[in-house]
Amino acid sequence: MSFVVLRRDGVMVILGQSSTAVPAVLHWGSDLGELSESDLTELRRAAIPAVPHSSVDVPRWLTLAPGGDDAWQGTPALALHRSGTVQYPRWADVQIAATEFGCVVDASDGELGISWSIELSLEVGGSLRVRQSVRNDSGGPLTVDGVVTLMPLPDTATELLDLTGRHCRERTPQRRRFDHGSTVRASRRGRTGHDATLVLTAGSEGFGFRSGEVWGAHVAWSGDHLHLAERLPERAGQASGVLGGGELLAPGEVVLPSGDSYTTPWVHFVYSAAGLDGSAHSLHRWMRSRPAHPTSPRPVVLNVWEGVYFDHDLARLRGIADVAAHVGVERFVLDDGWFRHRRDDRAGLGDWQVDEGVWPDGLAPLFDHVRGLGMSPGLWFEPEMVNLDSDIARAHPDWLLTAPGRIPLEWRHQHVLDLTRDEVFDYLLSSIDSVLTTERPDYVKWDHNRDLMLAVDADGRAAVHAQTSAFYRLLDELRSRHPNVEFESCASGGARIDLEVLEHTDRVWASDTNDPLERQRLQRWTTQLLPPELIGSHVGPQIAHTSGRWSTLQFRCLTSLFGHAGLEMDVTELSSEDHEYLRSWTALYKELRALLHTGDVVRADHPDPSVWVHGVVAADFSEAAYAVVRLDTSPEDRTDRVRLPGLDPTARYRVEFVRELSDLGNGIELPPWIAESGVVELTGSMLARAGVALPVLFPQTGVLLRVTAQ
Repeated sequence: MSFVVLRRDGVMVILGQSSTAVPAVLHWGSDLGELSESDLTELRRAAIPAVPHSSVDVPRWLTLAPGGDDAWQGTPALALHRSGTVQYPRWADVQIAATEFGCVVDASDGELGISWSIELSLEVGGSLRVRQSVRNDSGGPLTVDGVVTLMPLPDTATELLDLTGRHCRERTPQRRRFDHGSTVRASRRGRTGHDATLVLTAGSEGFGFRSGEVWGAHVAWSGDHLHLAERLPERAGQASGVLGGGELLAPGEVVLPSGDSYTTPWVHFVYSAAGLDGSAHSLHRWMRSRPAHPTSPRPVVLNVWEGVYFDHDLARLRGIADVAAHVGVERFVLDDGWFRHRRDDRAGLGDWQVDEGVWPDGLAPLFDHVRGLGMSPGLWFEPEMVNLDSDIARAHPDWLLTAPGRIPLEWRHQHVLDLTRDEVFDYLLSSIDSVLTTERPDYVKWDHNRDLMLAVDADGRAAVHAQTSAFYRLLDELRSRHPNVEFESCASGGARIDLEVLEHTDRVWASDTNDPLERQRLQRWTTQLLPPELIGSHVGPQIAHTSGRWSTLQFRCLTSLFGHAGLEMDVTELSSEDHEYLRSWTALYKELRALLHTGDVVRADHPDPSVWVHGVVAADFSEAAYAVVRLDTSPEDRTDRVRLPGLDPTARYRVEFVRELSDLGNGIELPPWIAESGVVELTGSMLARAGVALPVLFPQTGVLLRVTAQ
């Protein structure tokens, strides 16, 4: 075969001949420059592994579809059977169609009656998207037990990093050595999960935000899935180990009749020679290049949930809207409690009609008032769930997603509707469409407040795959009917955050906690996958409802600034001084959001673990904004000079201490440059390598620095 070379934005992928008909990845990493056919031939020849004792008698190659037929003894790319008879395809008739930034490899096994294809697409920013398809060409039903996409790793990838978490404490990093064996993060929650790894990253020893080589994988799927990294004593053919993932299928979940096919979710692979920030930049650049990526300024949001909960009183809500408009809010969201029988979380879920007892004239009296104040209205739904105490569950008890004859355990007093049933899908589409048409919200917060358990259809077959696909179809149909409505993915906070759900929505709710200390970590690690404009980040009450922790308004506002900012409270309870502070904060957000939502996220590798430095640098290096926050006390009496990464090293910059959004605790004596003028001028190299002195900060305080090129 001829070679396939994909190169884009500093990344190169090279495919070449293996020991079988399926090609192998000869290189995935930094751009190697212009290569001739002779160079490629020599590169392949140099990659052929030696044959050790007590091994197969030919060199092992890791192909694009590794399995037992090419001596791969790790997790196979394909697990197939027909009525219990294992199918081990031996691919022939391999065809490769290549374009500038992608290729498709098609192959078949005529004897087994199976076809296979794999599509690779090197995207803007250098991330690589890969998906596979399996087709049953002939014979009896073909059961697909699993299709995993794997990419090779070098022996310099010696450490692994992923994330875990729980409700209100998502995005907790965990790091380990990458030794022999399999590291598998499997999710059987029926949704992405609070503990989702987001990006499973392998990297060189000691890699950080700004240093080291890293290779990452993300499975773009909102149902059951797995990520894995694997290294065996006999290595992985021409490589040292593998990284990848795919959909996690239950037994018998995907059975293909003759002529049918199964296509995997996209798996996103990302390489960076400049640490985790480089990896994040690649993914952010691709997301921002999508035609459907939000391009209008991300409005300041007020969600009333933590302000009123189920207490829907028109006069009170109008009063909140009045103050919200005064402080600069642009979108007003009515959360849970507006539909029939919904006075608490034990009843009404699934009855998607406005509650006439609470809203006798519909939502128009509130929404018209909101629009009259210059804001756009939004509305909360949780379409996939139902309370047993609801009209719809009483009328259709068979609509639950559960094993026949069983009622699963309740979770937050609710159950799951079976979207795979046409009548359920049609009911939800019709009822939600009716509300959107009648009440005319501009924004929908789409919630999903439980994991799926006993997720089987009416025939007793596993149904997470079909349920997830139906969820996507439902969203797409509603968006088609209401193209001007924006949708948010919320799942008891941050339990459904992945790149596929964002093909159908416009932002995510990172967590149900608005505690700014928790949010610092949440947002720091959510931006490893998503750019800030897609991450809802709200200022909550002074005492966080989810943790009981007290924090200043300044620290809450500083934290919320670096996302899609908003408020989650009853703003009428604040003082007039707080209202004026919020007015200045929303004005600053509106001034900065063009930068914050288009620039590159940067995170410093600061040596003091109690001090975090993060910011956003404009793509042309003309400006930047940085937050420096202290999370906890430190054994040292003050932090070292803080370095500001990501700027043009040769340019000269003006650094401004933004006093209005900086929380200095008790106002301890300031460094001279701040006390005298609040401004200092240094080159980008000086800021990145030497840094600037900052005040002694108490825990849960921080400062904002604005940087502009001179």
